[in-house]
Amino acid sequence: MRRRAKAPVSPLPQREGIDPVRVRLPEDSAGVWETVRDHLVGRYGVAVGERRVEEMLREGRFVGTEGPVRGDEPYAVGRYLWFHRDFPVEEPVPFPVGVVHRDERIVVADKPHFLATMPRGRHVTETALARLRRELGLPRLQPAHRLDRLTAGLVLFVVREEDRGAYQTLFRDRLVRKEYEAVAPYDPAVVLPATVRSRIEKERGVMAAREVPGEPNSLSRIALVERRGGLGRYRLVPETGRTHQLRVHMNALGLPILHDPVYPVVRADGPEDLRRPLQLLARTLEFTDPFTGVPRSFGSRLGLSGLG
Repeated sequence: MRRRAKAPVSPLPQREGIDPVRVRLPEDSAGVWETVRDHLVGRYGVAVGERRVEEMLREGRFVGTEGPVRGDEPYAVGRYLWFHRDFPVEEPVPFPVGVVHRDERIVVADKPHFLATMPRGRHVTETALARLRRELGLPRLQPAHRLDRLTAGLVLFVVREEDRGAYQTLFRDRLVRKEYEAVAPYDPAVVLPATVRSRIEKERGVMAAREVPGEPNSLSRIALVERRGGLGRYRLVPETGRTHQLRVHMNALGLPILHDPVYPVVRADGPEDLRRPLQLLARTLEFTDPFTGVPRSFGSRLGLSGLG
């Protein structure tokens, strides 16, 4: 099978730390797309409206390697186009992204609560990735993994695209030791330390993950570090990386993490209270660097407010 040629470099720069969307015009076996406009309306008209697609064409928002593209240009299979989508209006997250470490290959960032790691859904420019690209002047920066939006703490970013796969493989192969800290209710009836194993499933479009019968696919080690009145500070070490794993396992123990808007009960829609962040922090990242073979260990400079 003939390999597809590598896509050309985008003629559009990033906007607010976000890459342009790249479109490759596909095969048209039915012959329904006579012009570029026909395809773009068919592809994006339902999402943004036919009128908006035509406005973007008139404004020169769709660009090829030779410059802005007209809607009446003949359709050409395999042609590459680029454009910047309209960014959603986002509520600014009023907390900075800290930088714990930076070198020629990686950036280790301290992500605040409420800030998504990377663009997804309605969170685009207000993400750690977009901010760091802008603030550090690193347009090719990419995350090696993802930290939940409501969780604060350490995230590893890769400076050069050609290095990303090596660092992602560390996470895939569970060669990164991650330690979290949480504040949750104290219950003397819960015997700790404990190893929690269960099968966690997350349905697309459903807010909460759930434990179901079956072969376990998640494992967390949980220990009490200190107690103050009715609250405790806990050390959480996940051996696997299921969605919401630590939150699900703490809730299963009867120790739901303080200010969790999903477990045990999904909070009704409404404005987020930035004064009540989820009391979960990615405290430590440890791994052997895949390029130098040197052990690396990083600690978050953030803290949790739940215990005062």
